[in-house]
Amino acid sequence: MDAEAGVVGADQLPRRQYYMNLLLLAYQSFGVVYGDLSTSPLYVYKSTFAGKLRQYQDEETVFGVLSLIFWTFTLIPLLKYVTIVLSADDNGEGGPFALYSLLCRHAKLSLLPNQQAADEELSTYYRNGFAPRNGSAPWLRRFLEKHKKMRTVLLLIVLCGASMVIGDGILTPAISVLSSMSGLQVRATGLEHRSVVLLSCIVLVGLFALQHRGTQKVAFMFAPIVIIWLFSIGGIGLYNILHWNPNIYQALSPYYMVKFFRKTGKDGWIALGGILLSMTGSEAMFADLGHFTSASVRVAFVTVIYPCLILQYMGHAAFLSKNTFHMPTGFYDTIPVVGSQAVISATFSIVKQCHALGCFPRVKVVHTSRWIYGQIYIPEINWILMVLCVAVTIAFRDTTLIGNAYGIACMTVMLVTTFLMALIVIFVWQRNIIFALIFLAFFGSIEAVYLSSSLMKVPQGGWVPLVLAFIFMSVMYIWHYGLRRKYQFDLQNKVSMRSILSLGPSLGIVRVPGIGLIYTELVTGVPSIFSHFVTNLPAFHEVLVFLCVKSVPVPYVSPDERYLVGRIGPKEYRMYRCIVRYGYKDVQRDDDNFENMLVMSIAKFIMMEAEDASSSASYDIANEGRMAVITTTDDAGTPLAMRDFNGLADSLTTRSSKSESLRSLQSSYEQEYPTVSRRRRVRFEVPEDDDMGQQVKDELMALVEAKHAGVAYIMGHSYIKARRSSSFLKKFAIDVGYSFLRKNCRGPSVTLHIPHISLIEVGMIYYV
Repeated sequence: MDAEAGVVGADQLPRRQYYMNLLLLAYQSFGVVYGDLSTSPLYVYKSTFAGKLRQYQDEETVFGVLSLIFWTFTLIPLLKYVTIVLSADDNGEGGPFALYSLLCRHAKLSLLPNQQAADEELSTYYRNGFAPRNGSAPWLRRFLEKHKKMRTVLLLIVLCGASMVIGDGILTPAISVLSSMSGLQVRATGLEHRSVVLLSCIVLVGLFALQHRGTQKVAFMFAPIVIIWLFSIGGIGLYNILHWNPNIYQALSPYYMVKFFRKTGKDGWIALGGILLSMTGSEAMFADLGHFTSASVRVAFVTVIYPCLILQYMGHAAFLSKNTFHMPTGFYDTIPVVGSQAVISATFSIVKQCHALGCFPRVKVVHTSRWIYGQIYIPEINWILMVLCVAVTIAFRDTTLIGNAYGIACMTVMLVTTFLMALIVIFVWQRNIIFALIFLAFFGSIEAVYLSSSLMKVPQGGWVPLVLAFIFMSVMYIWHYGLRRKYQFDLQNKVSMRSILSLGPSLGIVRVPGIGLIYTELVTGVPSIFSHFVTNLPAFHEVLVFLCVKSVPVPYVSPDERYLVGRIGPKEYRMYRCIVRYGYKDVQRDDDNFENMLVMSIAKFIMMEAEDASSSASYDIANEGRMAVITTTDDAGTPLAMRDFNGLADSLTTRSSKSESLRSLQSSYEQEYPTVSRRRRVRFEVPEDDDMGQQVKDELMALVEAKHAGVAYIMGHSYIKARRSSSFLKKFAIDVGYSFLRKNCRGPSVTLHIPHISLIEVGMIYYV
């Protein structure tokens, strides 16, 4: 009994801290996740009765519309997203690509060929309690893995969902701000509509200008506004129910939906395009999951969002049932911008995931919070969204037209999520395929009906998300296709190990002091860039490291699992391979001590290899030998002593391989870029250890001397061309599309934070 009391007392403080953090995140989620859902009452009824349904403005029709809104809001946001979909997070990350990443890990569905068996040993690779590559329908998994076309179709479906999320990021601010600003005309009757559009554009520019402040600051700014708004509309809704029509609760019966469709027929089906706006923003709950937790999102929705919005929709319907020819506008002048933040933040997360998984050109990713790792800001995407959003606002000037476009984008994302969730149930949750089919049939049929209604409004603005999705899908697929073809070319043209071994330890060239880091996308073999460089300049560094920086389909990779190190050829060749693995939410920071970590990892591998410590490492058998996972955060058993030293002059004297002119350039470069000079300066030393073998000591000494002599980064500057025999589509995709994207995105040296003073680029032409 005393033991149990002690355990409870010990857990009480962490539990209290957990609930405090939960409430804090739930509070912040109001300002980011729920702005869109909270402002939906501004335009749901207006859009629903904007078409031919205007002919049926009577109490019975209003009851039917409310019944549809209630059950739609209950089944999709509450049952589907809050109850089911939020449970399918990928280690705390959400969105279409998070689901796709889960599927690629539990079945071989990825088209990227750089995956290794060692990746499956990552602690975050498989969900706890689920066996690898298992499921209720192994025949379905084998079918998808065997047919490349099916995997391509799956990727296109995911890209379609991601493109529609980006489209949401354009349309949501436009409809939210314009509908809010339109309310100004209620009090300022002399205000012209073009002035409203101009004010909306000014507010939009200000909103996007705030994004660099970060999700946390924006959340704290908007959260109290959204909470006050929600309680206000909930209270006003309750008042309207009591004052205008207390019997409005009867409309919650599904019977009124049946009566609605019997009476309105096709006109009622087309009006569903307005009703679906009541659940737009639900997809942001899942896509924004990386900024918060599933528990905090659930708490906020169940305790505040759902009851307040249901009361508002009921009160609004109670008013309309007695005032059928009046649209209430009392709330239009309350909040102009909060509905936009949810999808803007979600767009940043989606683009980062697409980029990390090889489906988006290289962009700059900025961490906006020191404490919450998933909160990011992408400048290029932010300003592109702003320009397109202002353009949509100026072009349409009508919330009904924007709502038509908005509905198609949201329903497409929801339908894609439903399809991917059905596969998650089979491959990840390992439930019977019957459950997946029930889930797909139930929610898919509801969303398909709403999507079919929205597609009827393609001529009235609905074409916008289709065009935007086509553009973004084309960009992402062409980039992915170009990267895949380039990797396959490298794989087919890599240098054979037999030819490397025939050259001897000197490799047939002059070996100069220093470390040469040869960047390659290959995880095995020697890339063709090496022979291309040696052919044109027959000299190379004393220590060669073939470095592969790759993304794996997990959100985060622990620092202890990030480095895979192996050897190429015999020990006297001084050639190593290092694979640095990042998750799709990991971001390399400018202050990372990458060179020091790399040298320490290689040194640990040398010691591990000498001791044959196979029990403490996992290996990937390849032609050139084994690769070991190197722990970088554990200082125990460190083979090298590392001491700090300051002073630019001291650092320059150690680089014996550099001429005076290069040293002068190095000094100028470090003065020009303070972040480089602020990095930690260390000097490695091989400790005097009698237990260490002489061969190991000599290899460590050679590594240390090479590090002190200097590090050079060798990277291929590739020009990719389609073969003459290629089809027209392939030539257009490679020679025009991929070439344009590669020239106009950030270079790999910039995204990898490579010092320009130490960079050597080797030009190569790839005929794919």
